Amino acid sequence: MLLLKTGLLFVLTAVAEIVGCWFPYLVLREHKSPWLLLPGVFSLMIFAWLLTFHPTGAGRTYAAYGGVYICVALGWLRIVEGIVLTRWDIAGGLVALAGMLIIVCQPS
Repeated sequence: MLLLKTGLLFVLTAVAEIVGCWFPYLVLREHKSPWLLLPGVFSLMIFAWLLTFHPTGAGRTYAAYGGVYICVALGWLRIVEGIVLTRWDIAGGLVALAGMLIIVCQPS
């Protein structure tokens, strides 16, 4: 149950971070309205807040979170940006996820 809760928290944290970075991308690279920076800032605030709920030290949390972030970013690439993932994307995501599992599931 703890692994499921931690995984869900990692996914929510990753989505908040990606959304928070996506809005400035839209403003700076796609020349969208600067008003999009406001939800970006709000999303990054949520990202920082969600990090406080992770159950272990910051360094270990960031290391494990990185694996989930990679997988969520690949999902974003496919779902939001409409880019088909390659077998290399999928393999890299699985390797990153395996690394996260090794870090999170270590003995206490």
